Amino acid sequence: MTESLPATAVVRASRATFDPSRFAEVDAMNTKTSQYLIPAVKQLSGLLHFYAGVSPDGTMLQLSVWDSEEHSAQLNHLKEMVVIARGEMEAVGVSFTPVATYPVSWTI
Repeated sequence: MTESLPATAVVRASRATFDPSRFAEVDAMNTKTSQYLIPAVKQLSGLLHFYAGVSPDGTMLQLSVWDSEEHSAQLNHLKEMVVIARGEMEAVGVSFTPVATYPVSWTI
């Protein structure tokens, strides 16, 4: 069954890289930051889905689905995300690439 999304829905992708030899450290930090990020992000308007993953190949991805680009932009100002978690992740060698937001064209 195909999920019904608002016509204004967007996917937000936040990517990062790190030295693969630090995978265990980065993965542990990802778990630690989730303890305060999950409740903070859940309080934002318009969130439909949020996924986070760390790969042993030295990459990370946070992928979220929002009802609008305006609501997805709330993450740009969420202190827990842009100050606290970002600082903790950078401390273990994570480098972030610019966030990209995409209008949803189709779903399965």
